[in-house]
Amino acid sequence: MRVRFGSVTSGTHGRAGCGRRARGPAALAAVLAILGTLAPAGCGRELMPVAAATPDCGPAWVAGWHAAQQAVPGDQLAGRTLRMAVRVRADGTHLRLRLSNRHGDGPLRIGAATVATTAAGGAPGVPTPIRFGDRPDATLPPGAQLRTDPVPGEVRRGDTVVLSLYLTEVPATISSHPVAMRTAWLSGPGDRTAAPVADGFDTTLQSWPLLAGVDVLAGRPQAGLLVIGDSLVDGVGSTPDGDDRFPDQLAARLDAAGGPRVMTVLNAGLSRNQLLQNDPPAGGDSPLRRFDVDVTQVAGVRDVLLLIGTNDIGAGAGGDELARGLQEFADRTRAAGLRVLLATVPPSTSGGRDAPESVEARDRVNDRIRTDGPRYADGVIDAAAVLADPPDRSRLRPDYDSGDGLHLSPSGYRALATAVPLEVLSGSPCRDEG
Repeated sequence: MRVRFGSVTSGTHGRAGCGRRARGPAALAAVLAILGTLAPAGCGRELMPVAAATPDCGPAWVAGWHAAQQAVPGDQLAGRTLRMAVRVRADGTHLRLRLSNRHGDGPLRIGAATVATTAAGGAPGVPTPIRFGDRPDATLPPGAQLRTDPVPGEVRRGDTVVLSLYLTEVPATISSHPVAMRTAWLSGPGDRTAAPVADGFDTTLQSWPLLAGVDVLAGRPQAGLLVIGDSLVDGVGSTPDGDDRFPDQLAARLDAAGGPRVMTVLNAGLSRNQLLQNDPPAGGDSPLRRFDVDVTQVAGVRDVLLLIGTNDIGAGAGGDELARGLQEFADRTRAAGLRVLLATVPPSTSGGRDAPESVEARDRVNDRIRTDGPRYADGVIDAAAVLADPPDRSRLRPDYDSGDGLHLSPSGYRALATAVPLEVLSGSPCRDEG
């Protein structure tokens, strides 16, 4: 029997176990210890711990979904219920949400929250209340992040998690992921967190306000592969609500490989992001500036794939300058005990990126990645070679072009996912244990 969030079935719903493979009192004790030591104090305003390798393949929290955050206006949200749906990439027995007011310029107050899960092709789950330090409400001061109390209930890779937040006070500026490529909903005035259907949610959004991640308590944890970069990671050009971005298609490829090859693929892309410049109003903090919050503090991450540079080139960056920034990111990632893969910059005809000086800069940095990258990175993905139009290497192949000369079509993202050499990834050896 599979126990879902909101299930009224008694017996196993509240069990803090290790999934199907966890057995006996020792496994139960390990999970209870994790739940006890990682539950937030007070109102849950504890920062996320730095990711670390899981000893002995025991139960551990792993990130099942992630979204990078930047500063955006908080208009329309106060006094209403926000509902968001995300697809998780990990299996486990409990989940918790990571919420962010990191970019907020005032306090954020949550009056109530619920979560429900829906299996692929299944009926929507019943909303289950979320607690914050054993309270039904929470306040996030400016700059704060919190994680919710653990919510028991089985969750599997591919399930959709639906979070509802009743927001009683919202600052003028909030943290949000502005280009979600997935629909979210906003109700009229009032608390509709317990509503099992979409009635009353009359406004749609294409963003993920406040939600930075979903963590899953896994009995046999799988390692995380975090893909960080710009709109080519974010998924612009993919199918809205179709989950066919580059990280999604890479996750599907790893799932098909099965066994220890399976990893939790996490998306830390931000549209308009640059490596060498911070642009909070438009492209957000650079991967170097957001490194701690979007890399080392994400539970279970072992590999990092960086795909960025086209916006730097569009802003006038030189090839050698960009190559130095890529090496700095790689050095920092390896110093944190993680593996790093670098991607070459794909061709583009958008926004002057096909001007002679831009083509020269792109060719220069790509040559540097191909020749020097293997000295300081654990792998190189030649995105430029895979995506270029053979008759004209300065532009995308037509069937890989979404139509704007810059962003990829779903088939282009699939080709890019196919180009990742699986043998250079850490994989999840715990999946073969026990």
